[in-house]
Amino acid sequence: MKTRLAKDVGAATAWVFYRRMAATVVRRLCRDRRWISWLAITPDRFARQDRFWPRHVRRLPQGRGDLGARMARVGRKLPEGSVSIVGSDVPDLAASHVASAFRALAGSDAAFGPTPDGGYWLVGLGRRRPWVDPFGKVRRSSQHALADTLANLPASWRVARLAQLTDIDNGADLARWRASISAK
Repeated sequence: MKTRLAKDVGAATAWVFYRRMAATVVRRLCRDRRWISWLAITPDRFARQDRFWPRHVRRLPQGRGDLGARMARVGRKLPEGSVSIVGSDVPDLAASHVASAFRALAGSDAAFGPTPDGGYWLVGLGRRRPWVDPFGKVRRSSQHALADTLANLPASWRVARLAQLTDIDNGADLARWRASISAK
C-alpha cells in the first residue's frame, strides 16, 4: 500500500486507490505483446496468491529492503534484455509510454520518465553484465530522486528522457489528479 498516501487520506482510501491503479496497470500493460510483463509484488507472500492477480501475469516477489533495494533485486532477477520498471501510481501511464522507453533504449543505456516532483515514473535500463545498480544512495520521496539516480550511472552512459507524467505520492497529489479528471 502507499504509506505516504495513507498518512494523508487514510488507509482505506489509499488501499482503494492502490488496488484500482494496480488493476489499471495490469489492464493497460500486461496484455501488450511487444514486451513480457512481470509484476513485482510486496509483500512477497502476495506474489504467490492468485486471488490478487490475474493468472496470466508473471509475478515475482520484491523481497525486503527499501524501494531502491527492491527495484535493484527485480532488475537483477529479470531475464536477459532491456528492462523498464514502472510504478503502479501513475494514472496517465499507457502502453505507448512503455513502448517509447523501449524505443529509447535501442540507442541509449538508460531511459527515465520524470515526474514533476523530481522523481520518476519509469526507469529503463539496457541489459549489461555486470548489473549496474542505479538505485543506491538515492534520496527517495524528494526532489532529488532522479538526480541522485542519474548520478549513480556511469558517466559514459547515454540517457534518454521520456515524457513527464505525474505520480500519486500523497494526498495533495491525489486531490490535484482528481480535480484534473473532473475538469475534463
